[in-house]
Amino acid sequence: MNRLADSQSPYLLQHADNPVDWWPWGEEAMAEARRRDVPVLLSVGYSACHWCHVMAHESFEDEATATYLNSHFVSVKVDREERPDVDAVYMEAVQAATGQGGWPMTVFLTPDAEPFYFGTYFPPEPRHGMPSFRQVLQGVQQAWAERRDEVTEVAGKIVRDLAGRDISYGDAQAPGEEQLGQALLGLTREYDEQRGGFGGAPKFPPSMAVEFLLRHHARTGAEGALQMARDTCERMARGGIYDQLGGGFARYSVDREWVVPHFEKMLYDNALLCRVYAHLWRATGSDLARRVALETADFMVRELRTAQGGFASALDADSDDGTGRHVEGAYYVWTPAQLTEVLGAEDAGLAAQYFGVTEEGTFEHGASVLQLPQQEGVFDAARIASVRERLLAARDGRSAPGRDDKVVAAWNGLAIAALAETGAYFERPDLVEAAVAAADLLVRLHLDEQVRLTRTSKDGRAGANAGVLEDYADVAEGFLALASVTGEGVWLDFAGFLLDHVLTRFTDASGSLYDTASDAEHLIRRPQDPTDNATPSGWSAAANALLSYAAHTGSEPHRTAAEHALGVVKALGPRVPRFIGWGLAAAEALLDGPREVAVVGPDAADAAARGLHRTALLGTAPGAVVAFGAEGSDEFPLLADRPLVGGAAAAYVCRNFTCDAPTTDPERLRAALNG
Repeated sequence: MNRLADSQSPYLLQHADNPVDWWPWGEEAMAEARRRDVPVLLSVGYSACHWCHVMAHESFEDEATATYLNSHFVSVKVDREERPDVDAVYMEAVQAATGQGGWPMTVFLTPDAEPFYFGTYFPPEPRHGMPSFRQVLQGVQQAWAERRDEVTEVAGKIVRDLAGRDISYGDAQAPGEEQLGQALLGLTREYDEQRGGFGGAPKFPPSMAVEFLLRHHARTGAEGALQMARDTCERMARGGIYDQLGGGFARYSVDREWVVPHFEKMLYDNALLCRVYAHLWRATGSDLARRVALETADFMVRELRTAQGGFASALDADSDDGTGRHVEGAYYVWTPAQLTEVLGAEDAGLAAQYFGVTEEGTFEHGASVLQLPQQEGVFDAARIASVRERLLAARDGRSAPGRDDKVVAAWNGLAIAALAETGAYFERPDLVEAAVAAADLLVRLHLDEQVRLTRTSKDGRAGANAGVLEDYADVAEGFLALASVTGEGVWLDFAGFLLDHVLTRFTDASGSLYDTASDAEHLIRRPQDPTDNATPSGWSAAANALLSYAAHTGSEPHRTAAEHALGVVKALGPRVPRFIGWGLAAAEALLDGPREVAVVGPDAADAAARGLHRTALLGTAPGAVVAFGAEGSDEFPLLADRPLVGGAAAAYVCRNFTCDAPTTDPERLRAALNG
């Protein structure tokens, strides 16, 4: 019996009609394996994962394969986005055993949940040196039946090895100038000068490393850091990884040139990149950065916002190509003939030149991914706008990719921060309102009476899985950004409640952080990963949020916890800067203070006060926090004892226990917050 039909997870529901007798993760599945004396197949993926869909179609929808699985295994299906703790623990084992990982993740466990054989995608027939999935199943079943002692010995050794991997950097000092300089040098060595970004193919958008580069430039004036950030952002925005019609970024590029993306669009990528482009505009005034930030924000609100006001997790890579087949990228790519059909011959020629559409194609079957290649000459802006509008309307008539409507707390926290700041910078109150609506949803649906977070919700119903460290930290980050933008101190209060949980339930006596709470479900190991990958690690995100909260409130425990947490950045930053970018950005804020800005006015509607508030938000000083309110307000601790100056609105800037003289002049405030 397949037991996934009552799940909230769109990924699990995709498998609810499989002939495989799937179980959700939990003790009941392990008890069933013990009762039957069979191993457990753990299959982990997510709804927008292309190869997860492929393996599902080839193997999990196959009656013969399902019959074999049902006879010899207890099969457990996990959505990695619902249970990042389960995913992290077994992915660590997969990577340690095979040197690589990915999704779908396929792990075989004893009934005590101890892993003993690993893989990712397995084809239905032997291919490219890989065994077929059926061969793997038969080999594992035979080993379980005939060499049980060997299997349990291997499983026990793996668990012992994992247990010895605890990180003990929490009591180290935070990084200083030397380590951040070494991190910059390391990024420079890996930088792709011709194409932007870091490393080779596949190439992922390095949003957190770019955030570090922008903060480093703001603090030190290092032009090389700004150049890498600017050029990387321009190359991505001109590439196929960016949706040139509808805005928003795909997950990654399969090539070094950013031409062909893996087409799924994730909320977390778009939230992080929206914020990065807004910050790039803040630093440089770039028109391209402004356009991309706003288009990405509009994409999130238009295509990912749920009926309840939160933001859905992802859009699939695959969609119907018009023949009933689900094909990767079908929604996004164009042939010259399709351009002609929509635009007519003359405008089709213009569109092909402008967007880099060729007869041979840049993708599959003669289709091209739209780009904005650098080229000579000037295009008629009105005509291009008309072309884009008509192509977008035609694309809207295609079969759209599926949407994962699951609301993930952490990723919504990232979206709240991005939309709040983008709305404030570009005077788009609708974007700030969207951020507030998402924050309201998290408070109403994801927080319980003890202000403990639930990881996910769907269709207005909270899920069953507890929040992990990244949820507490990223939601706090979003609330802190919202507090600075709106001048509503309640968001600072909620951030404080969440960060108190970080101090009491996710931190050990040495200051090290764990991805799960001390009272969470016990797995074979308590996951602990400080590296930033697709999203900021819970560790890095917590360090940044703790530091911001301490700047707002003067709380010594929160600042001390942030400094201890940044010890891991001192250890990893010089060695692997690409994978600790958010931690490096937090370290830049620590070195800069961060600066504390209080803006007071006769009332919140005062034009001069609002002008100073906007100037403060546009300051580039790394990690600066902003409090805004009327004289005498108790909304924020930073507003206490901050009088008007000569009856006029004033701004106060402090850092490291030293304050500048208050100013009523926006230009003086701008100078105080820019370098």
